[in-house]
Amino acid sequence: MDVLIHAVVGLHIIGIAALLGGFLTQMKAMGRGEARMVPGMLHGALTMLVTGAALVGLNQAQDYTVNNIKIGVKLALLVVILALVYVKRDDEKVEAAAFGTVGALTATNIFIAVLWT
Repeated sequence: MDVLIHAVVGLHIIGIAALLGGFLTQMKAMGRGEARMVPGMLHGALTMLVTGAALVGLNQAQDYTVNNIKIGVKLALLVVILALVYVKRDDEKVEAAAFGTVGALTATNIFIAVLWT
């Protein structure tokens, strides 16, 4: 079961890489006011949601301790990220505030995952 959990963690990291990578590739365009939510950002956020839920379930099935407050905070941030990316996915240009919020919340989610023990 530990191998499965580690594989899902790997997929979770791929999801966050897609989301953050999509954001980083558009940062120069954000400075010009021409940033857009690329499809990889939506796919990455959805991958994070599915694999995050799977990780919680797999860890609870193994009777590992799960910090439900931490998971709740991370889920709330991800829902906001998903909402922004989903609503703005078809816009040719996304305002810098909305685009920057996605990047800031993504970075916050990463730091919560790493630093909150």
